Parts: sequence; structure tokens; C-alpha cells
Amino acid sequence: MLIAFKVKLLLACAAGFAGPLAVAPLVSEMTTSNAQGEPAIVEIAAGSFAYREAGDFTRGGQQAEAPLHTLQFTKPLHVMREQVSSADYQLCVRDGECRALDRGVAIAPDRPAVQVSWYDAQAYASWLSRKTGHNYRLPSDAEWAFAAGSRFRDDGVPADADNPARRWISRYERESERDLSDTTAYPFGKFGLNERGVSDVAGNVWEWTSTCFVRSRVDASGNAGRPTVNCGVRVAEGAHRAYVTDFIRDARAGGCAQGVPPANLGFRLVREDRSWVANVSARLGKVWARS
Repeated sequence: MLIAFKVKLLLACAAGFAGPLAVAPLVSEMTTSNAQGEPAIVEIAAGSFAYREAGDFTRGGQQAEAPLHTLQFTKPLHVMREQVSSADYQLCVRDGECRALDRGVAIAPDRPAVQVSWYDAQAYASWLSRKTGHNYRLPSDAEWAFAAGSRFRDDGVPADADNPARRWISRYERESERDLSDTTAYPFGKFGLNERGVSDVAGNVWEWTSTCFVRSRVDASGNAGRPTVNCGVRVAEGAHRAYVTDFIRDARAGGCAQGVPPANLGFRLVREDRSWVANVSARLGKVWARS
């Protein structure tokens, strides 16, 4: 059943969006890791923020706007300043723990590893954790949104009960404003730092998260009911929120579940502080536990 669903998603975004793979020039003379092989980490102070849930929500059989919550992080969040570089990813490949990057992806210490699947990102996180002795993992969608700050773009497109198609068209128009033909894996810093000191957030590299795709019904008060969770599709965050089949490396060639596909798929990791707690609704907590 899950395989059939993934195959269906592969066809959803295949036509019209596939573009040529970017071939970036090789560069060197730069590293994003310290002498112990640890990546540069940004500590984001505890705080609260408004977060709209990821997924597909309906009310009375019609598309509905996703619930909006105020989330509270009571402990600092430690996240990589840059995305994982292709050179660092290549070290995992050489150790036989990661799948090789596609041809055309430049192996360089100041370029992100792109065209990687969710499984590739998971493999790298496990390898880095073993190498450093720290626990590295993909961020949840909420953690990514908190780190992204003002650059976070959620699914907040109002629903029109009289014409449900308008919501989809409005979202598509907003997402397609990005230049999908620009697939260059630019050097780190191209898109600058956000107010939290995190680099290249919401540029032209979408970042995998651990969060699964969910479908849920919303009641008259705007509260979501028990979700249907599909972990064969994960949330990828960038210039807009995307839902991508987990084994896909290049969403432009197919595999995006909704909307305009990401130009590049990459990732950055969280160094987990096991004591951090996010105060959130019991329902959302259950979704994270399954992601």
C-alpha cells in the first residue's frame, strides 16, 4: 500500500518542473568544521513563536487553513550554522556509510550537499554521531521553523469556502515566484544570515526535516482531530514548505506530494540536547513522536 502511494506521488510533480542539473565549479580553501570535526553550531535561545502545523487539513470535506499554535521552547536549540557541505558528506561516503552524491554535484567544503534523499540525510546524521560522540539528527519541522525565524514560510493561505480551488492556485502562484531554473549550489553565505545567525535559510536549497506528512480534519473551532500519518513523505523546508517522498533525491524530476517542487534537496542537523522540551498540544506531540 505504501509503495503504491509513493509511486503515485512520483508522478504528481514529474511533468513540467524537471530542469537540468547544475554543475558548479570546484572550490576549496574553506572549512565549516573545527579541528575535532564538529560542524559550526548556532545556539538559539529558548523562546516562543507562532507555528502553523504542516500537513493537509480539511473542514467539512473542503480544504482548510492549518491550525496555528504558539510553541514554547524551554531550552536552547543547537543547530548547524550552514547546511552539511558536500565535502563533509563525502567523508561519510568514503567510510562506506553514505550513498555517493550524484554526478554533477561539486565536492567542495563551502558548497552544500544537494540532491540527497531523506535516507541519505539520516545516514549522515548517524555517521556524524558515531564520529563525534554527540547526538546529531534532523530537526523537526517546528524546530526548523524556530531556527529560520522571520524566513519561515508556512502554509497560511486562507481557504475560500465558495471556491476551494482558489487556495491551491494562490499557494501555487506564491511558490512559483521562485526561479526554479536557478539550481546552482552556491557557496555558503550567498543568502546571508538570518536574525538568529543561521546561514542561507530559505535560499534555493530545501532542507529535510524529520516530520511526517499528515492529513487531518479541523473542527469549527479550528482544532485538528486525530491525524492520518504518512512517514513515506517528509516535510522539506526552504523558500516554501514542501512535502517530498523520502527516497527522492531530485524533486524536480518527480516525487513532490504537493505544490511546486524544491530546486535542491539538502539538510542541516540539530545537535540534540536531550533535556529540551517544547510545550505544545498533546496531538502535535504525538505526531512528532511518530516522525
